[in-house]
Amino acid sequence: MNRFVPSLPLQPSFTVTLLFTKLSFVAWLLAAFLTLPFQALADPFVEGTKEREACADRDSNRRALFGDLHVHTGFSLDASTMGTRARPADAYRFAWGERVGIQPFDDGGRPMRTIQLDRPLDFAAVTDHAELLGETRICNSPEMQGYDSLVCRIYRTWPRVSFFWSNYVASSGYRHDFCGPEGELCRQGARIPWTENHEATEASYDRSSACRFTSFHAYEWTGAIGIGANYHRNVIFENDVVPDLPLSFIEAPVLVDFWAGLARTCREAGTGCDVLVIPHNSNLSAGRMFRNRLPDGTPIGTTEAQGRADYEPLVEIMQHKGESECMFGLGTEDELCRFEKLEYNSFSGRFFPGSSDAPVANQFVRNVLKEGLRVEDRLGINPFKFGIIASTDTHLGAPGMAAEDAIYPGHGGAGKPLGDDLPRGFPDAIDFNPGGLAGIWAEENTRTAIFAAMKRKETFGTSGPRIQVRLFGGWDYADDLCEKNNFVSRGYEGGVPMGGDLAPPPKRGESGDAATPLSAPTFALSALRDSGTPHTAGTKLQQIQIIKGWIEDGSMHERVYEVAGDSHNAAGVDLDSCNTWGTGFDALCGVWRDPDFDARQPSFYYARVIENPTCRWSQKLCIANHIRCNGQAPVPVGFEPCCAENHVRTIQERAWSSPIWYTPNL
Repeated sequence: MNRFVPSLPLQPSFTVTLLFTKLSFVAWLLAAFLTLPFQALADPFVEGTKEREACADRDSNRRALFGDLHVHTGFSLDASTMGTRARPADAYRFAWGERVGIQPFDDGGRPMRTIQLDRPLDFAAVTDHAELLGETRICNSPEMQGYDSLVCRIYRTWPRVSFFWSNYVASSGYRHDFCGPEGELCRQGARIPWTENHEATEASYDRSSACRFTSFHAYEWTGAIGIGANYHRNVIFENDVVPDLPLSFIEAPVLVDFWAGLARTCREAGTGCDVLVIPHNSNLSAGRMFRNRLPDGTPIGTTEAQGRADYEPLVEIMQHKGESECMFGLGTEDELCRFEKLEYNSFSGRFFPGSSDAPVANQFVRNVLKEGLRVEDRLGINPFKFGIIASTDTHLGAPGMAAEDAIYPGHGGAGKPLGDDLPRGFPDAIDFNPGGLAGIWAEENTRTAIFAAMKRKETFGTSGPRIQVRLFGGWDYADDLCEKNNFVSRGYEGGVPMGGDLAPPPKRGESGDAATPLSAPTFALSALRDSGTPHTAGTKLQQIQIIKGWIEDGSMHERVYEVAGDSHNAAGVDLDSCNTWGTGFDALCGVWRDPDFDARQPSFYYARVIENPTCRWSQKLCIANHIRCNGQAPVPVGFEPCCAENHVRTIQERAWSSPIWYTPNL
């Protein structure tokens, strides 16, 4: 297990900031002793293997933190083949709010583009692929054995070929021959970037009382079949105690073996290591991400169901390769399920038209949440009891770059080299998007607090804006709760927050069949628009909804309820200028009782917040470049997608809460 102190030097600006913070903290302590001699001061505490200061800002009612738990740097083969040179330290500097350079690079190695967040993130995790980690390092290191292999020569000469070839080999569960017996050369090669990632993650974590930024040790387990159907997972560790090497798909290609490996090398190792796993990007999984049957057609058993329940508390509902909540016509007639959809069911459909089938129902989270209720009815275990987050899956080392903007540079992820010149036209596939953000309700910005929130599923996801959404479930919230100044404290006192389980309803009778529910479950929910900055403030909110899913006689059902706001507010957007119109809300709040509640039916409820319509990033790019689709002038090369029939020009940004579950006789 890695238990070392970071040896890489801090960036000068970061060192100065930490020094200033520590001096400020000393001054604060002195002032506290002089002016408040009887006030007890919080002692430092140990988090993982290292001591940290207690946060000066702590909220028992918890506050919203925003971050990105899906980030690739040049250590990932697919990012490196598209020219990404960012390393983990660069990704964390970007998350802190610093400007960083991205490809292409000139002959002197200077970046020809730069990017910067308008607001720093609260937390982030670099999740480079465990697969091909050592191979990528070797192919970039002349001093290492294997550098002159045919595989590495192809990697350096034809990176696009290498992207397909190497990913196909890894997805088949094999290593290249140059890795040697048992792949040992490549396993040893992986130690170098894994160690550097560890050191960068430690260096970027703010252990001062300011608690400005939290970094998590992490990686991606890239399970897949060929280059098509993915069942990828991000692996997030609680603290600085991590395995000596990341467990990859090559070593553990079967999910139950993967979870067992995490138990052996982390949870059960007796070192203080803890870990959770987040399935991602299920919209391109060809239905394999959330299997409910084994290859021979028999239903999954308790071992697999329990493993998933133990290790996978969260699911990624959106990233730059599409949204995975739901799809119109696949188990739902919800019109808002047309948002950011891809028309193919696996990644191969991006490269080889006709090689991918149409999407299927169990690629989407809402359907899988319903399926979880059905599996629980059979096994007594719900393997799909997921909390919700979103992230970017950036392959530029740019965590949190999720704004819809004309200067959005694309996140990559398809391994396509950019070349030596600045890109002309669209920097990314037109059906891709800038991705989303993970939201966490935590008492403070520390690893311990955020990791605990992820395990209890008090999380939410957004499509990019920093919308804050809260959801509480109970049995007797007052109708006027939104008018009170203690909405949050009463929410906790009277029930459970998002991610929780409703206790059984109170009864009128004492026992037996005469006992009937006293009431239906009551939900208190609120949302705040992204107040942002003058440049990036979110638009007005349109509505907040409750989505209910339930099981009745073994069949899956759903319904969408509007709780607050106005879905008919006639809001719109001018496609020639992107100016918006219509009424909207800075904040929404409501108390809602399920009018269709049946105490015998297992069910879940989650909130969805919808903004007024705005221009999509692609339309903003077309306008910024004065593209006109009137047929009177040719469309410049590179901008043809602006005038394509399938170009979706407007969107309604949104946020999703984690569900609250009701189980009879819980």
